[in-house]
Amino acid sequence: AHSLCFNFTIKSWSRPGQPWCEAQVFMNKNLFLQYDSDSNMVKPLGLLGKKVNATSTWGELTQTLGEVGRDLKMLLLDVKPQIKTSGPSTLQVEMLCQREAERCTGASWQFAINGEKCLLFDAMNMTWTVINHEARKIKETWKKDRGLEKYFRKLSMGDCNHWLREFLGHREAMPEPT
Repeated sequence: AHSLCFNFTIKSWSRPGQPWCEAQVFMNKNLFLQYDSDSNMVKPLGLLGKKVNATSTWGELTQTLGEVGRDLKMLLLDVKPQIKTSGPSTLQVEMLCQREAERCTGASWQFAINGEKCLLFDAMNMTWTVINHEARKIKETWKKDRGLEKYFRKLSMGDCNHWLREFLGHREAMPEPT
């Protein structure tokens, strides 16, 4: 099985010149791309990052990372009144997709607020799991938004799965490190 994982960190507030959104992208647990909202650029890391940088998928990926970051920031601002904290809040989101035998075998979103895991959304069967009981209200709010669930499903089972298939082709063309 192969996996593609996007780790987003969204800040409700940041200083000028500091990104409010950062993302790291891992294939099979190996970091190969980084993104930040300040530059709105995706930075390739390692051999796979350099190979992927030369593909048509690169521009699409950069645009999508920016859009997802903005959408997640809106979600954070929507739930901020429900978060028991003083000062700025942070939303950490992990989007994961898995492929095996040429098909998508897993797609999920895990949400953490201020470092505490709180919700899991299984995009394969469209179900929410509350990890932290304080997130029940947030789950209810998001569950009512069928468009949001469809958006998460499209990104993880559609886009993420498509990119994983594309990136696997580049990985397989790479020589194994000695």
